[in-house]
Amino acid sequence: MRMGITGHRGLGGDVEGWVRERLGVVVRACDAAGLVGVSCLADGPDAWFAEAVLAHGGRLEVVIPAAGYREALPEWHHATYDALLERASECHRTGWRESTSEAHMAGSEILVGLSDVLLAVWDGEPARGFGGTADVVAYAERSGVPVRVLWPEGATR
Repeated sequence: MRMGITGHRGLGGDVEGWVRERLGVVVRACDAAGLVGVSCLADGPDAWFAEAVLAHGGRLEVVIPAAGYREALPEWHHATYDALLERASECHRTGWRESTSEAHMAGSEILVGLSDVLLAVWDGEPARGFGGTADVVAYAERSGVPVRVLWPEGATR
């Protein structure tokens, strides 16, 4: 099973706890030997999912949206990003240099193309900017990739 991840960053404590727990449940329900997690490793659900996949014994493939992607992530996340990237079995690159919304969407399109199912940590609202979670979900649906939404009832961001 090849499982991709997309989701909102900057989630509050209660939502973060719920999402981390739910991602763990989903990952543990998979056969570890056949599980491949696909992630861009952004702070938040991308990294939490990658950590859960690796802890369960699955493989991790990483999509890097742009050469400058790491530098565009929060500095406090760099050590986690580097550690997860080092454990990746394969890396996919878009070829974009700058970490723009267009590069992020290109990365998400590659991620969806590599996935049998897409997990979406999504509140169901429209994207706040091009390439946001809602855009990735819509792309997956247009591409015929099943989407599994994870969001706590009544939560807001």
